[in-house]
Amino acid sequence: MIKLQDQSNITTKDYSVENHITETRPWGSFTTLEEGLGYKIKRIEVNPGHRLSLQMHHHRSEHWIVVSGTAKVECGEEVKILAANQSTYVPQCTSHRLENPGVIKLILIEVQNGEYLGEDDIIRFQDDYARQ
Repeated sequence: MIKLQDQSNITTKDYSVENHITETRPWGSFTTLEEGLGYKIKRIEVNPGHRLSLQMHHHRSEHWIVVSGTAKVECGEEVKILAANQSTYVPQCTSHRLENPGVIKLILIEVQNGEYLGEDDIIRFQDDYARQ
């Protein structure tokens, strides 16, 4: 496995034998499992006590399915707790945040749908790690 690290020391990329790329973030990591025209499937891991930024996407919606652990989900004005085998939908242009309030790693599958699925389609409103 080859590890590359950018100069900000926030993001690393692991290139595995299966050609899946895992990107490390301050809150955990994500692995892109498959990508095609109009969709992308990721495996997301969130470390206990961490959360992603409060964010929105202009060009995609997301479906989240919890594999293990506990997810606290903010979607618009709604806040809910999800356990293994539960899921939720995040509509395009809706503010959302994913958090792991538990003591074990949160693992979920994210299915993105939309006309553009790049990582630069993230509008951050709040971020615990001071990212823009």
